[in-house]
Amino acid sequence: MADSFRVALSGDFKKADGSPTYPDFDLGPLKSAPGVEMVFIDSASPIKAEQLEDFDALILLAHRFGRESVPKSRRLAVIARFGVGYDTVDVEACTDADIALVITPDGVRRPVAVSIVTLMLALTGKLMIKDKLTREAATGFAKRSDHMGVGLVGRTLGALGIGNIGAELFRLVRPFDMKFIAHDPYADKAVAKELGIELVSIEDLFRRSDVLSVSCPLTPDTRHIVNAERLALMKPTAYIINTARGPIIDQKALTEVLQKRAIAGAGLDVLEAEPPDPNDPILTLDNVILAPHALCWTDQCFAGNGAADVRAVIDVQHGRVPRGVVNRKVLESARFKERLDKFAQRFGK
Repeated sequence: MADSFRVALSGDFKKADGSPTYPDFDLGPLKSAPGVEMVFIDSASPIKAEQLEDFDALILLAHRFGRESVPKSRRLAVIARFGVGYDTVDVEACTDADIALVITPDGVRRPVAVSIVTLMLALTGKLMIKDKLTREAATGFAKRSDHMGVGLVGRTLGALGIGNIGAELFRLVRPFDMKFIAHDPYADKAVAKELGIELVSIEDLFRRSDVLSVSCPLTPDTRHIVNAERLALMKPTAYIINTARGPIIDQKALTEVLQKRAIAGAGLDVLEAEPPDPNDPILTLDNVILAPHALCWTDQCFAGNGAADVRAVIDVQHGRVPRGVVNRKVLESARFKERLDKFAQRFGK
């Protein structure tokens, strides 16, 4: 298929035995798309440039794509990342090579927001403690009164970031009758107004939140933006939740705060090191709920991510600008526009 639109899938989409890592990712529409040739490349992280020399598109799971991964042929036009995090991809290298980097906000918006709500309800309802008490039978039942939950009506829900996921969180929580605050220098003020969110300084966010969700991307500016100084501003009754990226929080500082019980607790779907060191002290704490960066992983989430990636790849094949482009600058590139025009001529708009 010399004249085909060639799509590579990173090797981690397959298990060692050749079976799909995530069966809910339906590759049927890609396999049946006219003019498309689909190939799984060998597992390598970072991906090697020579693996991509003859491909027009890459659907990328967890493997890294660095500057050394850019093929010399300059044929690669789009990288469709499976999910919304792109800290494993050198965005600048993609832009320099006229490669559009696409993420899947529609696939994760609701599942991640639901996982934040899950952690909030589990923390404030003392779910983990009560589960343990129940397993102690009569001894545990006798201690029920010592572990009263926290009601949410009138409490303040704060978010560090109100983009795609942060805004969805507030939509879901509307019936809980909480107060909404957020800090986001890039906030869409119209969205904030629509959802009844008060935009505040980062210091006020930490001071006022009863439940604080970290819902921003990991960038050089946000790495350790949640530090000892800001954690010290939080109420002793407050909870912090992170479903974004582990390094946004200084985990050592958070561990110390939790050990001292300076805040009520934390819900973490992400950690600074994944997987964590078995001796990491945060694993021993009873006032933190942990998940292995997978709380939002559902059949619907993965089906949605896969469908969005396939749609992005097919859009590029037909000369259309895909949704979810991270490096918007590339869309103004003469070379990228020329690629889209040629694809449209070959495969139809």
